[in-house]
Amino acid sequence: MRNLRAGILVTLTMVVFLAVLPMPGWALDGAAVLLQVDRNLNPETYEMYRKLINIEPDGSKKEFVLYTIKKGQDKMVALFLSPASEKGRSTLRLEDNMWLYMPSVGKPLRITSLQSIVGGVFNNSDILRLDYSSEYDVESITEEDEQIHLNLKAKSNTVAYDHLEMEVDKATLIPTEIRCFATSGILIKTLHYSKVKDFGNGLVRPSILETDSPLQKGYRSVMLFDGITPREFSDETFTLNFLPKVEELR
Repeated sequence: MRNLRAGILVTLTMVVFLAVLPMPGWALDGAAVLLQVDRNLNPETYEMYRKLINIEPDGSKKEFVLYTIKKGQDKMVALFLSPASEKGRSTLRLEDNMWLYMPSVGKPLRITSLQSIVGGVFNNSDILRLDYSSEYDVESITEEDEQIHLNLKAKSNTVAYDHLEMEVDKATLIPTEIRCFATSGILIKTLHYSKVKDFGNGLVRPSILETDSPLQKGYRSVMLFDGITPREFSDETFTLNFLPKVEELR
């Protein structure tokens, strides 16, 4: 049964993938391309493990391991597994609202998208990222050689970045680089996707996301992805009351 479901998932992915590729002379559908980019990065509902590495200008590093679950377009939870000083902390995102639970405090605290619970160049919006298509509209789409260029505009002023410039590989519809801008037009950071890997269940996507920022010269942050697996969760899992119990899901 599991193999049958995996086969159906691969077939549906290929159908959608082919649907967004135009016939010669036809214009690309930007919204369809962006939606397929999301699905090529991860299932709509899944669990995964990640390692975050913050690299200082002097070469020193700090690492974090997170267990993450996501449901639909607006729900995500991340649980810290290491280091020991962070173990047991968990975060919840519901649409644009975010909370951090710390066992030592005993209750969830509100956090913002532009803050960072791990420090480094990744902010909370990067760590608890929802689908790009849920937060951004496609303003324009162009093709050049083997790349598709998407200009994306935030759907609301609560989104971390006002607009994005996304470079997508035309053959795979996987992003390779995303430049993130503030309302003023200042470049905040650049995200670099690399090292495409087969995660199983028809998911073939980059396993590394690295970011740098002209506002934090010499600093880099890296996100390593592993074990991305489709999995269903109840809505109760994505509530403030469940944050102390996220470990039970593993």
